[in-house]
Amino acid sequence: MVARLIDEDPEQAYAYSRIALRLASRVAAVREAAGFAAYATQKYAEAIAEFRAAKRMTGSVELWPVIADCERGLGRPERALAMAGEPEVQKLDKAGQVEMRLVAAGARRDMDQLDAAIVTLQSPELASNSVQPWTARLRYAYADALLAAGREDEAREWFAKTLEADKDGATDASDRLAELDGVEFVDASAADDEDADVEDRDVEDRDVEDDFDDEDDEDDDPEVVAAERASDQAEYYDEDDDEYEGDPDADVDVTDEVVVLDEDEDEDGRDEAGARDQG
Repeated sequence: MVARLIDEDPEQAYAYSRIALRLASRVAAVREAAGFAAYATQKYAEAIAEFRAAKRMTGSVELWPVIADCERGLGRPERALAMAGEPEVQKLDKAGQVEMRLVAAGARRDMDQLDAAIVTLQSPELASNSVQPWTARLRYAYADALLAAGREDEAREWFAKTLEADKDGATDASDRLAELDGVEFVDASAADDEDADVEDRDVEDRDVEDDFDDEDDEDDDPEVVAAERASDQAEYYDEDDDEYEGDPDADVDVTDEVVVLDEDEDEDGRDEAGARDQG
């Protein structure tokens, strides 16, 4: 679960790693997974503790670069540089050595030593034309360091080389390259939403105009005018006068027979009146 979630939901991965630690803290793979989960959530002190525990259990030095990077995360770049000069680095495979070089260059940048960072990244692996799993990241770090040092032309060249090697899109080299070329990208979905909003507003405006037009038309319709007069002149029944009041000239046809019951009438009278009313 840690491996499945660590990229998309590192906090949840970290929660699973803590459970795994309670269940099997003496398993090296568990300590390593817990270290990477803590590293992904920037809990660098915990990550160092777990990585060192896994290193003691296995005797392997493959976690050396990530331990050094945790030192950087804790604000101790000088310790990361010291680790880059330890004998353990020589025991790393090629990928591990490249990773250690990246960490050392990052530590140099943390210490505002841009030129030293650029020199640190210059290596046979950087100059090689073959594409390896680490090639894109190494070229990207080099291009970024060049740009930070104000060497834009060289940075553009190396961002382009990064893009050639980055088949999986692990870096944002294409965006950085476009930025250097002065190209601005527009979010097509956002533009479509804006156009849709404008169109909706236009439709609403047209509907409002149509409503006003309809009202004007209704004012000229004789049937509408007659209906409005009939509504205004509708009669009502006055219980005190026992008769309808209203405008005698109103053209209202009252066809319903209304039966008024005297309060003194008996129950049968009420029943008869109710039957007549229903009829």
